[in-house]
Amino acid sequence: MNYWLIKSEPDDFGIEDLQKKGFEPWTGVRNYQARNYMRDSMRLGDLLFFYHSNVAQPSIVGLAEVVSTPYPDPTQFKEESEYFDPKSSPDNPRWVLVDVGFKEIFPHPITLEALRTDEAFEGMLVIRRGMRLSIQPVSTSHAEEILRRVR
Repeated sequence: MNYWLIKSEPDDFGIEDLQKKGFEPWTGVRNYQARNYMRDSMRLGDLLFFYHSNVAQPSIVGLAEVVSTPYPDPTQFKEESEYFDPKSSPDNPRWVLVDVGFKEIFPHPITLEALRTDEAFEGMLVIRRGMRLSIQPVSTSHAEEILRRVR
């Protein structure tokens, strides 16, 4: 099993939205490295740490899981979508997604500040200054530490 951190702005789609829906296609990823993680490395059942970004206290707020294999992101083909890509076609799609399923909301979020100041999380990509990647791998040791602290 792999572990990942996925970022979302709660005003657009937060962990509570995922809880209500049960699962959601993770549309709109338009970074090649993030796309490659979804396409090449994510597997059914991988755990996803749901991270609320662009808020007063960015935090890991819950847990989700990968509930589909990768498939073409349909928003790339819709001209009315903010994620439309005129260079992409159904015969040669550029962008993929996976479906993300809700698992739990953490009783106590783990803030970015807590991650940065605790040496147990040294090396996590999310604590690097300027790291804006919306999908990031998380090491097993970091994942186990996060889960230990929220349970």
